[in-house]
Amino acid sequence: MISSPFIPSSILLLLNVDDGDTVTDFMAQERERGITIQSAAVTFDWKGYRINLIDTPGHVDFTLEVERCLRVLDGAVAVFDASAGVEAQTLTVWRQADKHKIPRICFLNKMDKIGASFNYAVESIREKLKAKPLLLQLPIGEGKTFKGVVDVVSKEKLLWNPNSDDGKDFERKPLLEMSDPELLKEITEARNALIEQVADLDDEFADLVLGEFSENFDLLPAEKLQTAVHRVTLAQTAVPVLCGSALKNKGVQPLLDAITMYLPSPEERNYEFLQWYKGDLCALAFKVLHDKQRGPLVFLRIYSGMIKRQLAIHNINGNCTERISRLLLPFADQHVEIPSLTAGNIALTVGLKNTATGDTIVSSKSSALAACRRAEREGEKKHRQNNEAERLLLAGVEIPEPVFFCTIEPPSVAKQPDLDHALKCLQREDPSLKVKLDPDSGQTILCGMGELHIEIIHDRIKREYGLETYLGPLQVAYRETILNSVRATDTLDRTLGDRRHLVTVELEAKSLETSSLLPVIEYAASVAENLSQASREAIENGLHSACLQGPLLGSPIQDVAITLHSLVIHPGTSTAMISACVSRCLQKALKKADKQILEPLMNLEVTVTRDYLSPVLADLAQRRGNIQEIQTRQDNKVVIGFVPLAEIMGYSTVLRTLTSGSATFALELSDYQAMNPQDQSTLLSQRSGLS
Repeated sequence: MISSPFIPSSILLLLNVDDGDTVTDFMAQERERGITIQSAAVTFDWKGYRINLIDTPGHVDFTLEVERCLRVLDGAVAVFDASAGVEAQTLTVWRQADKHKIPRICFLNKMDKIGASFNYAVESIREKLKAKPLLLQLPIGEGKTFKGVVDVVSKEKLLWNPNSDDGKDFERKPLLEMSDPELLKEITEARNALIEQVADLDDEFADLVLGEFSENFDLLPAEKLQTAVHRVTLAQTAVPVLCGSALKNKGVQPLLDAITMYLPSPEERNYEFLQWYKGDLCALAFKVLHDKQRGPLVFLRIYSGMIKRQLAIHNINGNCTERISRLLLPFADQHVEIPSLTAGNIALTVGLKNTATGDTIVSSKSSALAACRRAEREGEKKHRQNNEAERLLLAGVEIPEPVFFCTIEPPSVAKQPDLDHALKCLQREDPSLKVKLDPDSGQTILCGMGELHIEIIHDRIKREYGLETYLGPLQVAYRETILNSVRATDTLDRTLGDRRHLVTVELEAKSLETSSLLPVIEYAASVAENLSQASREAIENGLHSACLQGPLLGSPIQDVAITLHSLVIHPGTSTAMISACVSRCLQKALKKADKQILEPLMNLEVTVTRDYLSPVLADLAQRRGNIQEIQTRQDNKVVIGFVPLAEIMGYSTVLRTLTSGSATFALELSDYQAMNPQDQSTLLSQRSGLS
């Protein structure tokens, strides 16, 4: 049987991330910084099982990399620092995994690090993630005394040779009353607790325990317990917990065994849309890379059917047919060419020039239509809406909105086409990078997820495309809203050629209490009954375009409801004129309203020693920070709070200076909040050049 758990994990790596030579961290920026920036795939075999490993970033600026990989996973290994437990970004990734309903294993890494605490890390998983940890292993020692683990299920101890750097040299011995009486007693209690915990979560296992083994849990075979843990993991009612140290590969072999034993194979994952394809090819493009020699390399997760080289495929999203010229098995930045690949695998394809992240790939257009008909028939049986088939067929990747932007300029006007090409390639690789043109200045605007994100893009343009570009100052992506209800009327009367275009509009704009990025559009009864579909689309296009630029900063408008009270259209008026009139009318209304700027608010978590706590708190107070709580984590203090994004630019340098490089921090977007009148007035003065 071939099992393919797809695991976002940074521990199953063949080399050492601390030295900057991790196999999956192959970009120059990753090796220099010692962090993962791009997700990378590795395919390998372990004890007769095929494992497709995806290593994903942990930094908040690269959340999309995690999101699009989670979309194609069957199972995940969540890696924790045993000295820190659950950190800020852990919560974000855990919530993403919950959204995609992915079974997980927890691995407590760095057990040999000073300050490592198995119990603290387990408790943080229980408290912060609201998960039920199943302790399948206990460590032998912590920190500098860590030398191995005990398998709670089989009651065996695994000891690694302290002189072995690659972790291959270890021995597995059963626990005996003669040699380890205290450890055996502790593990027996832990095993009994594990059996009771699993029995509470799995009825089949509970019947077995209460029937045959109620008198003596020691007689329960390890295989029965392992099967029950597998079912519980798949049901996502609890998470197995293992521990070790990836630096010396201690605990990695048992983790690989646990992956094949507890995480699902592709056959055990229930993807509803697969039933429409009846074994035909169905794959999802979840990542695109650009190779100078081969062109675009597209990563595909194959859900059903088979992919072969020279195969013609149909892209449902792009409604186009392309041919796969070569098929590769991914191994970070090295690839092995293969003739074909079956369901459950990750393929790397050459030749797909129009395929982008989130596209659904099928064998042919007729195959897609047949699947759509099956889905529609099933939808009618279950009284679902007609777009159910479309939703299932085109389930892609959610792309977050950027929070930072800045201008980018080439070294000369002659290099502008080269810069446009580089940005086009990078956008296809990274959909969270947005590029737009400023209509007033004609400058190219780069929009990204954070300072590091934009810095990496700038560096890649220099290294990979040989362009020395110039970045303008970073700007925050503000938004705008209105506080009251306003009405406006507008008439557009224009004659083009021998046709008269005449539109009169009356509308009302008011603030929404609930958050909505797009305007909520309503029609008065008198307008709705006589409105054609083409006119309705023209109106909505006009309203959406008017909301792209607010009257204060030119930022997008949100949390607005618009009601169309009156609409008079002269016969023969074009839809473009209807859009233009509606857009102008809404802009007039927005200018009359009481306006409010909304700024991005960030969740901030700073880990600092007690000695430097006071200067860190004083600095955050100056940055309009709102401290929620201060926790104790081992010998450190963890400051948790909110701070406006505008105040946190360049914070890493300031924090390093304040704490002599001892503190760390994590940021993630919380939501948008209203600025107070004084701060709003200051911002508007700065933007208009008055201060």
